[in-house]
Amino acid sequence: MNQFHISVVAHLIAEPVRSIMLINLSGGEALSASALAEAAGITAQTASFHLAKLRDGGLITVESVGRYRYYRLAGPHISQLLESLASVGPVTSQWQTTPSRSARELRFARCCYDHLAGQIGVLITQGMLNRGLIAMREGQHYVLTVEGHRWFEQQGVEINADRAGSHRLCLDWTERQYHLAGSPGTALLEAFIAWKWLSRSSKSRALKVTESGWKALEQHFGIRQPQGIVAAQ
Repeated sequence: MNQFHISVVAHLIAEPVRSIMLINLSGGEALSASALAEAAGITAQTASFHLAKLRDGGLITVESVGRYRYYRLAGPHISQLLESLASVGPVTSQWQTTPSRSARELRFARCCYDHLAGQIGVLITQGMLNRGLIAMREGQHYVLTVEGHRWFEQQGVEINADRAGSHRLCLDWTERQYHLAGSPGTALLEAFIAWKWLSRSSKSRALKVTESGWKALEQHFGIRQPQGIVAAQ
């Protein structure tokens, strides 16, 4: 393990302006310097300085499209690093009050690698626990119950022996609560998208709940559509 490299990366991420820029890019979308400057509340000149630092450090890449330049994270490993760091620190209200629309959308519902995360991911996990579809085991593991197997079968989702085993829960970095991960979590996300309960964003990892999705979430997990949240078409 390269201790010098760790200290350089840690220094780049620790600067508040750069961390805001990285968080805004963590959804997977490519953003312009002006958009990142606005998100961080700094001038375009200051933004260029910090973006150059992040690029030289290997945390972001830049792509030129005509006269414009767009920045994105250097890869999914950077997003994973940010999420791991975000899950370690103290709980704050930053994500509840963020003015960034993309950040709010990521907090509400997003893909976490291959499963569902965010507020919706946590609520579904809690709904499955409340309805006895999954059960907690010692050491922050969960297992599918008999009722859970029956529910998956009724929905037409095949759960093989590997998917039925014990899996560690995933700590949600915005909600600071656990959500369903592992193979069952992957199966759920795939099914929700196939059933059009959820729709993907073309620009980020954010997900939206459709009108039929809200009806299904209330029916199966007791999750009601919050006021002010518009269903995807």
